[in-house]
Amino acid sequence: MTASRRGMSSQRQIWMAPPARFELALPPPEGGALSPELRGRAISVPKPVRAERNVPAWHAAPGPSVFLDVISHVRELIGQRTGGPRLAQFRDVTHTHVAGSIHADSTARAPSWLTRPSNVNALLGSLWSSGVAKDENGVLTVAGLSVTEIANQVGTPVYVVDEADLRTRARAFAEAFAGWDVYYAAKSFLCTTVARWVTEEGLGIDVCTGGELAVVQRAGVDLRRVGLHGNNKSVEELTYALTAGVGRIILDSFDEIDRLSALAERLQIRPRVMIRATTGVEAHTHEYIATAHEDQKFGFSIAGGSAAAALLTCHENAWLDLIGIHSHIGSQIFDAEGFEVAARRTLRLHADFAAETGVELGEMDLGGGFGIAYTSADSPSTPAALSEDLRAIIDQECSALGIAVPHLSIEPGRAISGPSTFALYRVGTVKPVALDGGASRLYVAVDGGMSDNIRTALYAAEYSATVASRLSTAPPVLARVVGKHCEGGDILVRDEFLPADIAADDLLAVPASGAYSRSMASNYNHVPRPPVIAVRDGQISTLIRRETIEDLLALDAG
Repeated sequence: MTASRRGMSSQRQIWMAPPARFELALPPPEGGALSPELRGRAISVPKPVRAERNVPAWHAAPGPSVFLDVISHVRELIGQRTGGPRLAQFRDVTHTHVAGSIHADSTARAPSWLTRPSNVNALLGSLWSSGVAKDENGVLTVAGLSVTEIANQVGTPVYVVDEADLRTRARAFAEAFAGWDVYYAAKSFLCTTVARWVTEEGLGIDVCTGGELAVVQRAGVDLRRVGLHGNNKSVEELTYALTAGVGRIILDSFDEIDRLSALAERLQIRPRVMIRATTGVEAHTHEYIATAHEDQKFGFSIAGGSAAAALLTCHENAWLDLIGIHSHIGSQIFDAEGFEVAARRTLRLHADFAAETGVELGEMDLGGGFGIAYTSADSPSTPAALSEDLRAIIDQECSALGIAVPHLSIEPGRAISGPSTFALYRVGTVKPVALDGGASRLYVAVDGGMSDNIRTALYAAEYSATVASRLSTAPPVLARVVGKHCEGGDILVRDEFLPADIAADDLLAVPASGAYSRSMASNYNHVPRPPVIAVRDGQISTLIRRETIEDLLALDAG
């Protein structure tokens, strides 16, 4: 790392601690120069929280090195990202619509990263699995099978997994991080078959609930290679983990420490545990913010002293085998820069604990959150590049502290399941809608929606799409792909150029739909959830079958 990256003057390493939350509604400037991550961005800077237990004297809470006014910082950030100051466009307001920004910006032009394609039929390879292509007729194929055949066999909507691609991505993490433990984050997408695939490729599995643990156990996974997360694990879930032989349990609160300790003593089982520490670093894409405190539900604060107190509590408990510290700094992270600050703070906690107790903990988990490409604006790192950067960071920080490098682990999920899968829909209606200034947008409604992918409505996430069933010679037009639900925010793809002749019965494919789509799906409007299929060597296998109306009615006790 260069001195500027490590120094407090680094533009990326900003320390802030005013006791306030600012929601920043950033209108797109003329020409649409604002990057998508700045649109509607909210920056939270919470008030300090007093530790509920005594903070050890050896771990004094560090104060922030630099205090910056939040508004001035974000104005400066906007100027950096747009090539100059745009102070007049900055408004200290929240969303102007009760339902959120997807309504408030409904007449915004296309974002700056979305450019008019010269060939509306072409695929951007970085968004799709390695087995996806288009044939001479413009029909999308995956692992040698056309989407028209998939639609004929299993219907739409459907999630389509490229098995070989998912396995390759899992194996790439295992190989790049050789000597570390790599846990697949099951929350991104889980079924018994995928659990078997990732473990066959050398990964462990990270689960968050008893339900996820049950799926992994049913898959026949060695539960010693499984970790249990969660901020509010029930007595039943902790009992399940103990009796099933889960390899490690990540503890998230003092209540949970007490709860697990009592269960362990009663069952005469001593579990391996880690403490989840919050580092004050929040990372997303190529940006991160470092603060003294974090206002979130997960973990124990390093700055507030509760992480140190939790470590001592577990260390002094005969029924808990404390093995290390866990941290997690964000999601959709494209590079390793944010990990540098987080690792420094976590390793300092590790070193302070060793100095106080004489025990150097054996393990450290850096979490996950590694990003993928959803649109042409996204430029994620590779497993090999991430490994090189993270290893360098850890080696440098451990050397500076004079401590041995602990056994390390990471938890990729989205980076494995996301790009391997696309969602396939059938177009139902096409509706041109006039916008201000004489512009227009084409609304393309498909047979799915926010019940099978909530991320656009929930996070204002961006996606891409392509007509998958034919070639088109029509010019590209600005379109918005929406669902069939009774909800104005039912948007799947906010901004995309699609052929002007897109019509009912066309097939539409949305890449990078494998993570947090089926796993966050619902039955809103009593719509059954789509199936998940895998394709390998031109053959379909069903991972999760399609739900039916009968399935929904079976739960209705009336």
